[in-house]
Amino acid sequence: MTTNPAPSPATPAAVPAPPWSRTGLALLVACALALAVIFRDGLWLMVQWWQEPEYQHGYLIPLVSLYLLWARAEQLRATPTAPSAAGLVLVVLGLAGFVLGELSAIYTVIQYAFLLTLWGLVWTAVGWRGVRVLWPGLVYLVFMIPLPRFFQWNLSNLFQLWSSEIGTTFLRAIGISVYLEGNVIDLGVYQLQVVEACSGLRYLFPLVSFSFFCAYIFRGRLWQKAVIFLSAVPITIFMNSFRIAVTGVLVNRYGTGQAEGFLHYFEGWIIFVACIALLFLEMGAFALIEKRRLAEVFEVEIPGLGDFRYLVGERGARAPVYVALGLLVAGMAGSLAIQVREEVVPQGRAALSSFPLVLGTWRGQDGVLGSDVLGELKLTDYLVATYRQQGDPVPLDFYVAYYDSQRKGASVHSPKACLPGGGWQIEEFGTRSLADAGPGGAPLQVNRALITKGDTKALVYYWFMQRGRYLTSEYLVKWFIFWDSLWHNRTDGAMVRVTVPVTGGEDIAAADRRVEAFIRLAEPKLYYFIPQKSLVAGPAGSPAQ
Repeated sequence: MTTNPAPSPATPAAVPAPPWSRTGLALLVACALALAVIFRDGLWLMVQWWQEPEYQHGYLIPLVSLYLLWARAEQLRATPTAPSAAGLVLVVLGLAGFVLGELSAIYTVIQYAFLLTLWGLVWTAVGWRGVRVLWPGLVYLVFMIPLPRFFQWNLSNLFQLWSSEIGTTFLRAIGISVYLEGNVIDLGVYQLQVVEACSGLRYLFPLVSFSFFCAYIFRGRLWQKAVIFLSAVPITIFMNSFRIAVTGVLVNRYGTGQAEGFLHYFEGWIIFVACIALLFLEMGAFALIEKRRLAEVFEVEIPGLGDFRYLVGERGARAPVYVALGLLVAGMAGSLAIQVREEVVPQGRAALSSFPLVLGTWRGQDGVLGSDVLGELKLTDYLVATYRQQGDPVPLDFYVAYYDSQRKGASVHSPKACLPGGGWQIEEFGTRSLADAGPGGAPLQVNRALITKGDTKALVYYWFMQRGRYLTSEYLVKWFIFWDSLWHNRTDGAMVRVTVPVTGGEDIAAADRRVEAFIRLAEPKLYYFIPQKSLVAGPAGSPAQ
């Protein structure tokens, strides 16, 4: 008697790929088109931001995410899943976030609302069990969204200080005499300033996304995966500090030309490759601890083309999916309604070009902004003027930017975010109350910053005039844009900035007094140029409470 041998469990029979689900494909395409229509402005700007050095890896994120989803497709097929109405909650929250982002002119809110809506759609389509299978590819999409400018500036400033301190420690360790003041490294003959471009964020953002991918494909314990992912931050700081130290050595020997040009750019690429090498070295150390070869701790799957069909296979009743699609259709209608909504634009405002150039003992001279700057700011009207007091050669720069509408892409730019991009470092920052400088003799709250660039110092005072409100917080500006757009259909507003250099040996308190004296003269004149709560530009306008 002969028997047929049973198939080996080590070599299971191949599972044939299921046929394409036409209904599933149609729903997938319909949802994708609806998302593209609703979130088009936020997604378009996100792609524009990918051209910046810190985010040039952004183009790869959707592709890697698609691979991670594809790699989990067969596991998804083996998991009992079904559409779930619970995902509709995320869809609704995402669409609500879209409305908030649209009316407050915050693109980042729109971009995260897109992710929330997308995750809600996936949850609706495959249920919670399916989400638990697909979560790596879904979470990975977070890395394609640039950080808000304020957060990026704060992070950059922090990394500059850390890298400067550690880089200085390296230089001292090899016997080079160096003095550190803030983020300026004084080598004696030469000075190195660790500017925003040298903060290390150009390594950090791509390295964090890559370390997440490495942690995913690493076959190890959960704590090891967590260490691999989180180590991207200390690796970035350490290697960026090392780069600064190397630059310091080269500048100390061969001059400042070593801190710029192709060589400096090439050093950056070498350091980034070294960061990746350290990640692999870390994973190799974990493999050594587990007494495994490095090749054994990686789980890189090459899924077949047919596996993609599992993502759109039949999963029973699709009623929640149809409801989600209906919500997206409503979202498209709302998106178009917001776009065609006609805002209330205040009339009767005097042009800022007619702002007085004589204020007490101050005499001013008009300036102009370049076409490239105007294209970036997208403002309605502006004033750039340089004032001097009689007998005092020290200039004072006065800048007012006014917007009829602060919809997406056209809103006041905060100096707190813009100054670091110009190479300035903010040494001190806070708010100050100027007695008798506000409307009707009330106190005026302003932001005050002491900024430096090399040996140059300056004082900057600024505040926001927003439909009768005088604000110092950028976040409150955005909130009231949303609030007033929703209830009053108005988003007009302005930013006012006064800048004065602090000359060598001058007491900063004296510079403060000069700025505050000018503000007390200029602020009452602004009523004629910046509309107030009552839609009227003039002295009758009073700040909102």
